[in-house]
Amino acid sequence: MKQLNILICGGGCAGPSLAFWLARAGHHVTIVERFPALRATGAQIDIRDQGIVLLKRMGLLETVRSKRVHEAGFSFVDAQGRCKATIMANTSGNGPQTMTSEYEIMRGDLVRILYDATRDSVDYIFGKTVEHFEQDEHSVTVRFSDGMTGTYDVLVGADGQGSRIRAAIQPADAPDPVRHLGAYLAYWYIPRISTDEQICKLYHVPGSRMIMSRTHSPTEGQAQFLLRDDSEELRSMPRASLDTQKQFWSSRFHGAGWQTERFIQGLQTTENFYCAEAVQIHTDTWSKGRVVLLADAAHCPSPMTAMGTTSGLVGAYVLAGEINQKQRRSPPSSFKPWMMRLLLPETGFAIGLIHFFAWLLVVFADAGIRGFVHPGKQGGVAVTGVSATGEDEVRNIA
Repeated sequence: MKQLNILICGGGCAGPSLAFWLARAGHHVTIVERFPALRATGAQIDIRDQGIVLLKRMGLLETVRSKRVHEAGFSFVDAQGRCKATIMANTSGNGPQTMTSEYEIMRGDLVRILYDATRDSVDYIFGKTVEHFEQDEHSVTVRFSDGMTGTYDVLVGADGQGSRIRAAIQPADAPDPVRHLGAYLAYWYIPRISTDEQICKLYHVPGSRMIMSRTHSPTEGQAQFLLRDDSEELRSMPRASLDTQKQFWSSRFHGAGWQTERFIQGLQTTENFYCAEAVQIHTDTWSKGRVVLLADAAHCPSPMTAMGTTSGLVGAYVLAGEINQKQRRSPPSSFKPWMMRLLLPETGFAIGLIHFFAWLLVVFADAGIRGFVHPGKQGGVAVTGVSATGEDEVRNIA
C-alpha cells in the first residue's frame, strides 16, 4: 500500500486515535495542535460499547483501566441531599452500561495515554494551527499560523465542534451544521471534603437547572452546572471574560439549595474552569477532495449523550480503514433535542416525576446488573447482585 503523508489538525482524543491506526498501517502522520503543549486537562469522561473494544484492539485497555476513576454509580438527590434513587455502575463486564460506565477516566489521563502510544510513530507540532489550505487532485497545501507551509496527501479536521476545517469545506449554501439544544454547561474542580463519596450525584433545581458533582481523586472533585435557557445573554457567555462567566453562573445558581454555595465558593478560586453551549453537529459534508472531518468536527453528539469519546474512537478507527480504501464513513447520533426538556425540567413537579421514575427504574429493573434491587434505608435504594467472581454482594448507598 502506498504510504500517505497525512496531517491531522487537533491533538485531543480522536486525532491521536486516528494517528495510531494510520501509523500502524505505514503512513507518515503529523498532528498539529493549537495549544503550546499537550492539553491533558478536562472533566471526567467515559468510554462505552465499541470504544472499549477498540481500546482493547489498540492494546491500551489495561492502561486505561489503571487510570480509571472508581465511580460506583450515580444518585438523584433533593435539596437536603437526601438520596431518592441510586443506580450502580455495571462492572461485571456483561450487559449494558449504566450512566456510570465501567471505564470512567479523566480526559487528561486519556489524552496522555493516547499521546504516549503514538509519540514515537507520529510527529507532533504544538502551538500552531492550520490557517488556510488549497488542494488539487494530487495534494493539499497547508499554510500554518506561523507562516510556514506544507504539502500533504490528506488533511483531517479533528478540531472540535467549532471546526475551522469544516467551515472551509462546507458549500456556500449549506445550512448551519450547529444544532443548538438550548442548554449550557460549566464545570470546574473543587476541593474534596470528608463527606464526598465515589458516587456521581444529580440535583435538579426548578427553572430548568441541574447540578452534578463527582469525585475523581483523594483531594479533588468536580462540580457541573447545567442550564436550559435560549437567551442571547447565555449564547454569548462562552465568549465572555472569565470573571463575567463566573459571575453569571454564580448568580444563576445562588441559593439553589443542597451544596450549591460550596460549589460556587470553589468556582471563585478554581484554575480548571470550562463553559460551553451543548450542541450537536449535523452536516452532510464530511469530506471534500483530500480533506476529511473527524469526531466532533463531523458528528458531535453533544455531552448529554455520554457518547462523545466513544464516537470519536469509533470514527477514528473507521476513517483509518476508509482512508486506506479512499472512502469514509462515521457513526450516527441518536440524541434528540426534545430530550433536553426531560434532562433539565422547569418545575418542581417535573423534578419529582424524575425522582419517582428513577426510583421505579431501580426497583423494577436491574440496570444491566444480574440480581435485583429493593428500597434501602432512609428512602434510598440498595442493589443486591452477584459479583463477577460469583460472590453475592450488597451495596447500600442510602
